Amino acid sequence: MRGFSTNAIHAGQDPDPRTGAVIPPLHLSSTFAQDGVGGVREGGYEYARSANPTRTALQEALAALEGGRHGLVFGSGMGAADVLLRTALRPGDHMILPHDAYGGTFRLVDKVLAHWGVEYSTVDLADVVALRAALRPTTRLVWSETPTNPLLGIADIAMAAEEAHSAGARLVVDNTFASPYLQTPLALGADVVLHSTTKYIGGHSDVVGGALVTDDDALAEQLAFLQNAAGQVPGPFDNWLTLRGLKTLAVRMERHSDNAERIVELLAGHPAVSDVLYPGLPEHPGHEIAEKQMRRFGGMVSFRLAGGREAALRVCAATELFTLAESLGGVESLIEHPGAMTHMSVAGSALEVPDDLVRLSVGIEDVSDLVDDLRAALEVAGAA
Repeated sequence: MRGFSTNAIHAGQDPDPRTGAVIPPLHLSSTFAQDGVGGVREGGYEYARSANPTRTALQEALAALEGGRHGLVFGSGMGAADVLLRTALRPGDHMILPHDAYGGTFRLVDKVLAHWGVEYSTVDLADVVALRAALRPTTRLVWSETPTNPLLGIADIAMAAEEAHSAGARLVVDNTFASPYLQTPLALGADVVLHSTTKYIGGHSDVVGGALVTDDDALAEQLAFLQNAAGQVPGPFDNWLTLRGLKTLAVRMERHSDNAERIVELLAGHPAVSDVLYPGLPEHPGHEIAEKQMRRFGGMVSFRLAGGREAALRVCAATELFTLAESLGGVESLIEHPGAMTHMSVAGSALEVPDDLVRLSVGIEDVSDLVDDLRAALEVAGAA
């Protein structure tokens, strides 16, 4: 069996048979010549919404990295979520969301699917008793993020899969924060893995995309049908950029994790910080589970300020290397205030995040520079 980085560089990416090009070509054609009426070429290439060779290469690579048989890519992570939810759910069905789900996922379920007749509950997925109690005869999906965005909660994937399957439901794992390098949910019993490939997989903050990976042949066929019918596909250049980023995922995730651990050391000992949320800390409530199901603990760090919301805003405004911006997973370090930025859509709901919370996406810069930058910002927050 080939290793992770070997698959990232080679799976679905054989040299071009005509020219020998080592990098898969960027196929910009919107349509493909047929060998007679109905004579579609191998790979099903007839019209680029239905299939594109550059997209095929990316889908095969992602499936290999997640250990699944089927990979599908989309124009965004939310596009992938939308296709999955509309494929797997019908009016009257019930789904379970984490009590600290990503705001965009909550918005899609609460503001769109709920009007279509889908019901949902929010549960702390780290609590098996609460999960078991939330399952209903109509439950069709259990939706998990681990680690969660932005509170870095950890769910036991194998446990959640067992509980979901016992109730006749599927388990979906949003693996965006971990990436397939740190965690492979299908091997732990998940039915579908979702990614915003915009984040760690693309890795360079220059492309938006999403992906689903599954071993379920029938579900994959249904997903592909809706993907094509609804036109939820990325352009070929987006596929090419994502595939390029994927090649260095392993080395980047190691550096992200190294740097995050150093940042956590700073935060854990700083008087301006009241709490550090990072699954690599032994005191994190999900540490043992994360240690069991993850290779390392990743590059995402959240923390709370002793000085409350105003201190959090001051820290976000004071950094120089940590850029104030939404998104995550790129080579550059980012800082944000989730309550006023990425998670504004959950304000006033059960999923509302603390207003003293700051989220970091720790990049791959020289870590001493990142530590100095954040230390100086914390001093501003503590002195004001």
